[in-house]
Amino acid sequence: MHIIKRGIVALALAAVSVLGVAGSGSAQTPPNVLIVGQIAEPLALDPHTVTAVNDFRILMNVYDGLVRYKNGKLEVEPALATAWTISDDGLTYTFTLREGVKFHDGTDFNAEAVKFNFDRMLKDDHPQHDTGPFPLSFFFSSIAEVTAINPTTVAFRLSEPFAPFLSNLAYPTGLIASPAGIVKHGKDFGRNPVGTGPFKFVEWQSNARVVVERNDGYWDGAPSLEAVIFRPITDANTRVAEMLSGGIDMMVEVPPDNIATFASDPNYNVYDQAGPHLWFLILNAKEGPFADKRMRQAVNYAVNKEALVNNVLQGTATVAAGPTPPAFSWAYNEALEPYPYDPQKAKELIAEAGMDGAEVTFYVTEGGSGMLDPVPMGTAIQADLKAVGLNVKIETYEWNTFLGKVNPGLEGKADMAEMAWMTNDPDTLPFLALRTAAWPDKGGFNSGYYSNPEVDALLEGARQSTDQTERARLYKEMQTIVQDDAPWLFVANWKQNAVASATVENFALQPSFLLMLGKVSKPN
Repeated sequence: MHIIKRGIVALALAAVSVLGVAGSGSAQTPPNVLIVGQIAEPLALDPHTVTAVNDFRILMNVYDGLVRYKNGKLEVEPALATAWTISDDGLTYTFTLREGVKFHDGTDFNAEAVKFNFDRMLKDDHPQHDTGPFPLSFFFSSIAEVTAINPTTVAFRLSEPFAPFLSNLAYPTGLIASPAGIVKHGKDFGRNPVGTGPFKFVEWQSNARVVVERNDGYWDGAPSLEAVIFRPITDANTRVAEMLSGGIDMMVEVPPDNIATFASDPNYNVYDQAGPHLWFLILNAKEGPFADKRMRQAVNYAVNKEALVNNVLQGTATVAAGPTPPAFSWAYNEALEPYPYDPQKAKELIAEAGMDGAEVTFYVTEGGSGMLDPVPMGTAIQADLKAVGLNVKIETYEWNTFLGKVNPGLEGKADMAEMAWMTNDPDTLPFLALRTAAWPDKGGFNSGYYSNPEVDALLEGARQSTDQTERARLYKEMQTIVQDDAPWLFVANWKQNAVASATVENFALQPSFLLMLGKVSKPN
């Protein structure tokens, strides 16, 4: 570790320091060290305590789960578990674990470690439960008990059938951390992550870099890369400049205006991949102007989403019709059409609600996971709403500060806020952000306090059904109701992108929107 830290990393950072004055392609970062431009500083590197894809992109390279997504798909395959069985009643999942795997601290991966991780999230009396909070423990709320049958066999007993269970295990919240590391570092484990993944954590220098090095003993084959350096570069233009000057080898979420520049240059490769993404505005349905359904519908008519997609996002997204991304083709309601751009209809609804000239506080972020040029998008939306008679005041925040304001709920603070979700199952976003039981004071992400008992019932029924056809019917009905209730301003479904130096090999974007670097190489 110390050799990597003093040698490879020092070489990389020395190179970066002089590349700012070099032209495109005239200098290179060190061979086999990949420098990735991230959109923001991570909040933490504890998989159970974070929610942002920005953080997940690092975590997936340090940790493993019992299962993982197949390359290029959202289907699961074995990872730390080699096989599993499901009981006839759908309540017990029994996993056979991979033998001989060790955490990066040298301790054994086994059934007790699996039990420790899930008990830590789900049991208030667990000795390490105070290392939370665990905002996405919702993913595993159906777990009644985890039993370590023997060192290589672990069983999960559910309180009710839960169709997304395996998919949720593949999501970053299901990653397995070292119990010894959690006990050693306590609340600071998020700054000292220990997993079983292809890369081991080396250091985190705030607002500068997170460094990981190759795990030579990785069960799925040691990576080609010697190290990866994740650099937080919040400003999109600065990230582009760093990419062009050679200060970074790869960046995700390329600003739409710059895609053509990279695509026409043989020194770079541009990647894109459709996935389950939704960019929307949370509307405060509890108080203020958007407590009135007519006002929520009005803003959906008022915003020219086609113009946003074509002009601001340069065609890198499609207009969203409702709360479920079309990437979930089996559950997507194709009968729904997006709200048309109809400012006259918006004005009529605003007048009916008696809200002409209403003042609206709008939270915008400078950048963050899947946020799609949030400042230009926010400014364009502000102009559209002004055109129909609303007085919109924008407040702009750095990503982690923004999450700290939005996730606890908009009550008493704002009327609407930008948001983006990239999910693994059609259950995830509506269950965590549209149910009444997901209001912030109940532990969820329904920051606008939307509530519809019919939607609640449909979501509960869909996650308990093991019949995919029935699940699809319930999700499609939910989408119809939610679109009409308009708890959100439905804006866009994004096709993720990335650009990498032509020296980077074996890289591919994933429909999960996660960043998998274990097979990547950079020989020159």
